[in-house]
Amino acid sequence: MDIRILRYFLTVAKEQNFTKAAEQLNITQPTLSRQLAALEEELGTALFIRGNRGITLTEPGILLKRRALEIIDLEEKMLDEIKASEELIEGTITIGCGEFSAIETLAEICAVYKKKYPMVQITLHTATADAVYDMMNQGLVDSGLFMEPVNTEGLDYIRIIDSDHWVVGMRPDDPMADKEYITKEDLVDKPLILPKRQNVQSELANWFGKDFNKLNVSFTSNLGTNAGVMAIHGLGYPVSIEGAAKYWREELLVQRRLYPEITASTVIAWRRNIPYSLAINKFIGEINAFKA
Repeated sequence: MDIRILRYFLTVAKEQNFTKAAEQLNITQPTLSRQLAALEEELGTALFIRGNRGITLTEPGILLKRRALEIIDLEEKMLDEIKASEELIEGTITIGCGEFSAIETLAEICAVYKKKYPMVQITLHTATADAVYDMMNQGLVDSGLFMEPVNTEGLDYIRIIDSDHWVVGMRPDDPMADKEYITKEDLVDKPLILPKRQNVQSELANWFGKDFNKLNVSFTSNLGTNAGVMAIHGLGYPVSIEGAAKYWREELLVQRRLYPEITASTVIAWRRNIPYSLAINKFIGEINAFKA
């Protein structure tokens, strides 16, 4: 299987029509059909369902589409990295991150970097820590921001100490919005929205102590924005780090810090002993310079 055939496959999947795909690829329709029939034979499975209204993908076809997109992305990224030079640094850096206050630190690092290397494009991928970690191991993400606790085995990183505070979100007309701080006694009988990550929940379990098992957990959420929407509709109180929600309009959602105070540190990490492009190595240098 070569990348050219994968591009053929992706074009047919996009156009849902062999004739239109062949025109876009500037090849004949019979040639395209033969190439993809050979691909199906090589894989030992049908990739397309051919119907009167067009072409759809089988389950194996959907899987191949997802993997083919990843392969094409890696190929383009590799070519960008190879073309980079010391005199004119170009290419793409992909950074995976959640919704943390430490994004402000990342923005400061990126601002310095972009002044030095304006031709480099930085791609931000917002996802959960587990998803970012998996993408980093697959080479799809160059650097990631993780809220601790996180497994740093095989990673180099800098730590941003106490970069986030744990808070409770609520509507501004909620009685608790008048409080300066929120205690565990305020929350025991309330419908709560907790982070989905188990090791993050463990941090809250330590804070709640013996009352943790008494909590009314109505939702869990892997990112804070959707939890905030649930809170606006009166469906629960998200207990999370301040993150991006502190930028919400206060007529929609307010946050109050927990008391006793609980904070979270963040790490900016990258894989250790990996041959990175010049653009990425320069970015890692800016991360380490910020640490200093």
